[in-house]
Amino acid sequence: MSDNDVTPGDAAFRQPRWEQAGTAELKQLAESRPEELYEAAEQLCRSAFREGPEGLSAARAVGRIADALADTRSRDCARFAVAIVELLLPLGPERRAESNRVGRSVAETLVKSQQLRDLEVLFGELPERLDDPAVEVRACVLGELAMIGAGRGRPALDAYAERLRELGHPLARLPRTRLDVEHRFGVRVRGLGSVKTPDQLRSRFPEIPPTDSGAAVGRTAVESHDAERAATVAEPFTVSGWSREPEARFFALPGPLDPDDFNIAFVKELPLDCLEGEGTRRGGALTCHTTPDDVINELFAAAHNGGVNGQGQGAEYARLHAWNSLYALMGLPDDIPFPEAVRHAADCRWLRFMAFTDWFHHDTADVAFAVLDPSGTRVTVLAATDTDADARV
Repeated sequence: MSDNDVTPGDAAFRQPRWEQAGTAELKQLAESRPEELYEAAEQLCRSAFREGPEGLSAARAVGRIADALADTRSRDCARFAVAIVELLLPLGPERRAESNRVGRSVAETLVKSQQLRDLEVLFGELPERLDDPAVEVRACVLGELAMIGAGRGRPALDAYAERLRELGHPLARLPRTRLDVEHRFGVRVRGLGSVKTPDQLRSRFPEIPPTDSGAAVGRTAVESHDAERAATVAEPFTVSGWSREPEARFFALPGPLDPDDFNIAFVKELPLDCLEGEGTRRGGALTCHTTPDDVINELFAAAHNGGVNGQGQGAEYARLHAWNSLYALMGLPDDIPFPEAVRHAADCRWLRFMAFTDWFHHDTADVAFAVLDPSGTRVTVLAATDTDADARV
């Protein structure tokens, strides 16, 4: 590449040139001339505010430049990457998803690639309000640092995190380090993908046999409706674009349910859309016992990985959506401290279940949980399914 190819005033430096630039090319420029790469992004940001394909293409090109700078270990590159995000975040609603994606991607890359001392200098000035574009990307960086247990004890980072709590930033309510119950977040084990068959479910979790007494109690369950709580339970799936609206339902029982009766016979008596027509298709429904760490990991993975009709969230927001959902599953108010919520989760009884109905696809991903509260009188059910079958058709 000649010097003329990377001169800001040259025609080759304009938007079409940067849409075609490869990752290696951007990385090379980030290492050798980060200032010029920042100037290119600054010019492209003007086009990113336009409506239509041209504006979206420019926003994506800006995002690639910001990622390249964030991935280059240098205090200047870190500073330029954050400055680019600050320019891009004020985009209007039609570009909000793209600007948020860029900000979260840059935050993740910064934490993976930069030294902590070079990130710390980004937090020297405390924010006055949340709508400042400089705030969001720094909140995401703090969220990413929390995922790896870094940053606590650094005065600038601690002061910034405290200010975010004072201002009410949603990420600020999360712990500054990963809890034990979150140990599986982002961990992929070879051969352990989504559960699609009964044999897969049985191989990972202990199956619970049905009981006639469980079915009898299931018929006494009374549903309670709470649209706001249901939306929060479903949050990890809806924000990431799973192909079908999840089902979240709440039931009360006249008396405590024997834990042994919390099984598929009980669940099948509940008026669930996901079980409608159960028994008419080949394959039997079943329940298995599971644990809170499995449940919250599935919630995190749903938000982080994204559905076939959407895109994944940054780890810090996937973590927030997972905790919001878990709290709602247990019916806990937001002000309950996290350690207390973890203890409450351990006192609940958690099930995974699987059925063969028109609701489930057994294709890309199916998730179905039921939770019995410690009193044994309240049950929450969550079922979600994702598929690209319609797209293939």
